[in-house]
Amino acid sequence: MGGIVVSLMQTLVIPLLPRFPQLLGSSPGDTTWVITSTLLASAVATPVVGRLGDMYGKRRMLVVSLVMVVVGSVVGALSNSLLPLIAGRVVQGMAVGVIPLGISIMRDELPRERLAGATALMSASLGVGGALGLPAAALLVEQSDWHMLFWTSAAAGVLALVAVLVWVPESPVRSGGRFDLPGALGLSVALVCLLLGVSKASAWSGGAVTGLFAAAAAVLGLWGWWELRTPQPLVDLRTTARRQVLLTNIASVSFAFALFAQSLVLPQVLQLPAATGHGLGQSLLVTGLVLVPSGLVMMATAPVSARISNARGPRVTLILGAFVVAVGYLAGIFMLTAIWQLVVVSAVIGAGIGLGYGAMPALIMGAVPTSETAAANSLNTLMRAIGTSVSSAVAGVVLTQVAAPGSFQLIMGLGAATALAAVAIAAFIPPVSRKIA
Repeated sequence: MGGIVVSLMQTLVIPLLPRFPQLLGSSPGDTTWVITSTLLASAVATPVVGRLGDMYGKRRMLVVSLVMVVVGSVVGALSNSLLPLIAGRVVQGMAVGVIPLGISIMRDELPRERLAGATALMSASLGVGGALGLPAAALLVEQSDWHMLFWTSAAAGVLALVAVLVWVPESPVRSGGRFDLPGALGLSVALVCLLLGVSKASAWSGGAVTGLFAAAAAVLGLWGWWELRTPQPLVDLRTTARRQVLLTNIASVSFAFALFAQSLVLPQVLQLPAATGHGLGQSLLVTGLVLVPSGLVMMATAPVSARISNARGPRVTLILGAFVVAVGYLAGIFMLTAIWQLVVVSAVIGAGIGLGYGAMPALIMGAVPTSETAAANSLNTLMRAIGTSVSSAVAGVVLTQVAAPGSFQLIMGLGAATALAAVAIAAFIPPVSRKIA
């Protein structure tokens, strides 16, 4: 539940983006920071929260993260101008660590026979919440004041927080040590420069974007030098460089690119006027409802992912999931002319995402010691966030530079290509134990 609530934050405000300039008295360019700020905050907080969880207690940091959901939602609910809303969205973004922390607690607490299915569902919640967030937000926006989006997410956060306090035990597994503050600051600066450059590539001048990428590369180089020399690093790069972990993280970037591409194309196809010849003229609510089956299929395939991983190994599951996603996108190139076609395309892609996302924690946990579980899973979650950010930027450029329907078909083709790239990368991951230790 906590994972779904946190992932809802990513798509919560998408239905409101066209209305924010009028509602908040700001320019369209400035209101995009409502999305960008959450992206940057989650990128910075995810690896830090994971490391703090390994050091001081995963449940403790899980509680802190859910408190962030509630506080950020209340700030957003009380906002009537841009800056307070951005502040609330920043706080919401700092809660994304709930998903890797939850996976790590499951590894420490659950019996082996229940672990694979539980972690697969927790990992898939990142996609489930995103798929369910759009219709839920659309319904609230059409039927009530937009502030209800944030009051509702605050209430959901409170329920998840109470449930954690009542039922989730604290893991006894701790790594101890001192927190690597220089490493945290260095990684934060590098990630902000990288993701800001990616997200603003089509809006800012080439010189500014190039400068951000150059700064990111320079700071990452210095950060890597520091992490290899400090005795207690934020991210153990030697563990991260293990073939299984490294290739899983690279595949995660490619896989996440494919995940996000459909969420940018399908709503546009559904909402464009039918008179254009390539739109279906549907309302925002209908658009959201068309995407609901995708989220439900993700949840349904997460247990299937666990069974395949137990029988054949998580590498096979990841390959299968990426291949199914590729099939869904290839079908989407030719099936964009009727509502039922979009439902089928999104459901097939959702099935592949459920399979692939369910396998990633098993691959990561099969290669890292128990004391580093939260940090390693947090880094994998970060890789997925980078993939979705790049996907958003690339799709934005395509949509503005290529006329529809060619732009839609091109993005679907890119989704298929990146999913097949994930298949190729996953094929080189070493086989691992079929049971998560």
